[in-house]
Amino acid sequence: MKFSIQRDQFVHSVQHVTKAISPRTTIPILTGVKIEANDEGVTLTGSDSDISIESFIPAVVGDEQHVEVEEAGSIVLQAKFFAEIVKKLPNDTIEIAVNDQFSTTLKSGSSVFNLNGLDPEEYPRLPQIEEENTFKLRTDLLKNMIRQTVFAVSTVETRPILTGVNWAIEDSKLMCTATDSHRLAMRSAQIEANGSDISFSNVVIPGKSLNELNKILDESEEWVDIIVTDNQILFKAENLLFFSRLLDGNYPATKNMIPSHSKTSVTLDAKGFMQAIERSLLLSREGKNNVVNLKTLDQGHLEITSVTPEVGKVTEDIHSIEFSGEELRISFNGKNIIDALKVIDSSEINIDFTGAMSPFVLKPTDHDNMLHLFSPVRTY
Repeated sequence: MKFSIQRDQFVHSVQHVTKAISPRTTIPILTGVKIEANDEGVTLTGSDSDISIESFIPAVVGDEQHVEVEEAGSIVLQAKFFAEIVKKLPNDTIEIAVNDQFSTTLKSGSSVFNLNGLDPEEYPRLPQIEEENTFKLRTDLLKNMIRQTVFAVSTVETRPILTGVNWAIEDSKLMCTATDSHRLAMRSAQIEANGSDISFSNVVIPGKSLNELNKILDESEEWVDIIVTDNQILFKAENLLFFSRLLDGNYPATKNMIPSHSKTSVTLDAKGFMQAIERSLLLSREGKNNVVNLKTLDQGHLEITSVTPEVGKVTEDIHSIEFSGEELRISFNGKNIIDALKVIDSSEINIDFTGAMSPFVLKPTDHDNMLHLFSPVRTY
């Protein structure tokens, strides 16, 4: 194999695919990046068997030649060294040649690196996916949906299914749900199905996969094709394939958790509410308990307090935009509320309480594509 390639484009693709490579893997070949060159261009692949990422650099883009391939072929190079080397090479062009016994030469300007490669035949094949359940989303919407749900997945492995985000499609509507059993985030959107009506449920994508995908995708209005099978999901963007395995098991039925009525309803300025909770948590950092108490006062005022016995007490008075229903005292994890408020892109929010010991719902006032549910904290 022998080719020369534009450095910037190459570095960009190498950074993408190395996001899938785990240093903790026990399979030696998976510590490497697979490089394949042919007349059409260069394909890079990285995988840890849970996530696989393939990035393609076309030989010609518009009128510009990005890759010149003298001899087609493939090689696997140690990701740890290779990624660092290409980033620091001095020239705009890199030449790569594979010699006998997989030894590989990288040349750029005055630098020459000789690396020992691995046999590309040993590299696992990427999953072949039947394209039946296919739909598409705009990249910017997909990124938003990930950002607005993935923060609520569980980070504890005791219930592995909760470390993922549950995707379901019904009536051309995609519903994404994440919960760690103390809080729940839901986000929905209309989708474009490719062809026939598509519907599925219990497609649980690991939170780690979605976080990596979100880092790789550019903010754009381009479309991403999404293909779902029994145990894999594939995201196809321009010159990029991102495979992730799905989590096994049944996601809990979350629809029945959401209360349909409320005893106390309050509309608040989202930014003001978030800043008040942030201030109320300033004293509880040491205790790590993050408990905030909320009490209704007269004329639509709310009082937020946080007490850390050895440090002191914070009291905040908030004026609501609208208020209706019964008086209320409730305690909750303030950090969870802040996490939700950070991803709600609306200036006003509505909170529906169903009592001091029951879960409560927080949602934006200007659309119904998003909902957050929180369990109260018992304070004795």
